[in-house]
Amino acid sequence: SPTSSQRLQQSADLVTFLLELKTVLEVGLKSRPECSSIPPPQYYSQLIAEMETLGWNKLLFIDTELRTLRLKAEDSSGRQHILTIKLKSKHPAEAPECSADLPLPLATTWTPQSTLQQLHDQFLVVLESLTEFWDVLEEVDGNTWILEPEKPSRSDTMRRIAIGNNVSIKVEVDPRHPKMLPECCLLGAEHGASCLWSAGRNPDSSVLRNLRDVLEIEFPSPATHEKSDFSTECGICYSYRLEAAIPDQVCNDPRCGQPFHQACLYEWLRALPSSRQSFSTVFGECPYCSKPITVKMSAQTS
Repeated sequence: SPTSSQRLQQSADLVTFLLELKTVLEVGLKSRPECSSIPPPQYYSQLIAEMETLGWNKLLFIDTELRTLRLKAEDSSGRQHILTIKLKSKHPAEAPECSADLPLPLATTWTPQSTLQQLHDQFLVVLESLTEFWDVLEEVDGNTWILEPEKPSRSDTMRRIAIGNNVSIKVEVDPRHPKMLPECCLLGAEHGASCLWSAGRNPDSSVLRNLRDVLEIEFPSPATHEKSDFSTECGICYSYRLEAAIPDQVCNDPRCGQPFHQACLYEWLRALPSSRQSFSTVFGECPYCSKPITVKMSAQTS
């Protein structure tokens, strides 16, 4: 560089030049924080030794800086999981950041004497504590039509299950108590939803069986129905999915029963001079049958 050439010409001897060069390099490194945070050599030897103990076959990914690792893990039911670890430059003196696709926050303990093997073992214990939760949801997913989420992840605790006639049920399974009857919310036309509740829960039955008994229905399943039977398009935008949302507002007249996206119906009714609004609820007429219909303003549309 020009600076180095100038220093070389101005230096009385080689030793003076090397001292000058050392000063220039130190200043340059201090001005580049990414360089100053490069781990010492023992970081890399420690990491390699820990991976030798853990087993390289468990390593799915490591970045070019050898800071971010993805380790695979398998629970007792054969499900595959990924533990992402971000190591600090002072590893193992500093605790790494850990994350995984779980329904609960991942809590791990770390001391300067801890290793990746111990971290992986802690992760396996967490996975075992959640196997019942995933068993419950896998039974639901395999025997009902799930409207939302479209592609459930391991961390998703909610399922919106198709019942039929523009009626669905939203269930929220508690990862800490997965066998308890989940929190439920019926969605859709009132004439279809009003008669579905009854009391009773059998602690010896599965969550899905209890839902069937409590609601006194059989859920449509992939064995008996096509998903298109429950994927009715919105009557305003003529699409099924609007970003992540699906039609969840339904005309309550049994002869109509047209579904709408909440956002579409809200904007439609709000634009009509005949509609009226009270707080967060808009009252108007169904665009299809002109019967009374209401929609509550959501947080997204407010």
